[in-house]
Amino acid sequence: MTWFLMCVAALIGGYFIYGAFIEKVFGVNENRKTPAYTKQDGVDYVPMSNKKVYLVQLLNIAGVGPIFGPIMGALYGPAAMLWIVLGCIFAGAVHDYFSGMLSVRNGGASVPTITGRYLGNGAKHFMNIFAIILLLLVGVVFVSAPAGMITNLVNEQTGIGMPMTTMVVVIFAYYIIATIVPVDKIIGRFYPLFGALLIFMSVGLITAISFSSEHTLLGNYEMSQMFTNMNPNNLPLWPALFITIACGAISGFHATQSPLMARCMENEKNGRFVFYGAMIGEGVIALIWCALALSFFGSVEGLKEAVANGGPGNVVYSSSIGLLGVFGGVIAFLGVVILPITSGDTAFRSSRLILAEYFNMEQKSLRNRLVMALPLFVIGGILTQVDFGIIWRYFGFANQSTAVMMLWTASAYLLRHNKLHWVTTVPAIFMTTVCITFILNNSQLGFGLPMTVSTIAGALGALFIAGYVIKRSKGKGETELADEEESKSALETA
Repeated sequence: MTWFLMCVAALIGGYFIYGAFIEKVFGVNENRKTPAYTKQDGVDYVPMSNKKVYLVQLLNIAGVGPIFGPIMGALYGPAAMLWIVLGCIFAGAVHDYFSGMLSVRNGGASVPTITGRYLGNGAKHFMNIFAIILLLLVGVVFVSAPAGMITNLVNEQTGIGMPMTTMVVVIFAYYIIATIVPVDKIIGRFYPLFGALLIFMSVGLITAISFSSEHTLLGNYEMSQMFTNMNPNNLPLWPALFITIACGAISGFHATQSPLMARCMENEKNGRFVFYGAMIGEGVIALIWCALALSFFGSVEGLKEAVANGGPGNVVYSSSIGLLGVFGGVIAFLGVVILPITSGDTAFRSSRLILAEYFNMEQKSLRNRLVMALPLFVIGGILTQVDFGIIWRYFGFANQSTAVMMLWTASAYLLRHNKLHWVTTVPAIFMTTVCITFILNNSQLGFGLPMTVSTIAGALGALFIAGYVIKRSKGKGETELADEEESKSALETA
């Protein structure tokens, strides 16, 4: 219990100390008008209050990732909690802050456009393809996961035998509506309430297990085991843990979501609370579920059995019902189900906006929004027929690779502004090493090379990319960036 609280305290301290430092490095301008006002269109660019934007951002980025990822990561033991804390403070929250604030500074641009401005057109085209693929995978994962969870809940409680296809159709229908209507009609109106439910549910579960007579919060583990790989399947901790726990530590998916709220944020000074703060909030959620997974089943062997009997969804269901009873457990379970649904619709919404930017098609008219959105849903519907495990594996790698691109983009921005680029370059080097090592070593998705060879190649590749970005970016002026939005904002401020 004590070291769980220490982890939470570290995250909160990270927000106030390191978050303030990151904000200072970036350099906010409270007098600069944000895209919510300069491009206000009543559809995607809509000013919303600070608290509302924070809660929507939290729900947008918190799909099943900060729950399923930490549950699977918990199989490695308490080391998962250490990565959540360090990754969140020094990598994930920094990544989210820069992805959001660079979008604000560039007129609400999506991540491929931002990448293109600071890393060149080649990177822009790569990110356009990669971001769309990632968002489609996210959309499919966040259809299949909640559909399966709801179906299991209904069948478990009623015994009616409802097919999962029914829920897939219902969720897809909702996604279509939420993707094309103005952002303040559904997302801005209801998601803050869902955000409050998410927080209430997480606190309720961790409180319940803290006072439980049957379970002890992390009572079967020693703090020294934070540095030990306890995986019962004898899987190596490096680099798989850093791919498995994505959304609770660092996630490229967030870079695709932050521009949604960058288009609604009223002032640059709100950026630390909205972007850095939402990631810290997600880190706390990830810690809670990691601790629950480690504690409720007594050991990593018990957790392994629970996962084998129904995946991480079974862990969520069993722990919710077991700690809060049927009524409270169902409410908590539904709070978890809300997460992927509220991220799935914004994944498709982000895809629509990225495509619209690429084809330079305005999105104020309903017809244009449908033209961009409907093909995405057709492809997504086809992908739901692919095995969930395969989709999740590709999602994990694509997700962290997108995070790497965003971190290098932020480094290029800081270098060109002669600011302290190491705050993004160091996590970029680490995550690049993780991704290269993983794809070279993994026999299912990659090349199956020995771990030592893969790690050396990953480290050398990361250092090479670092040298390239530093050499390419350092000393280049703002004229070469063609950063029209910053120029317009500067004129308005003057």
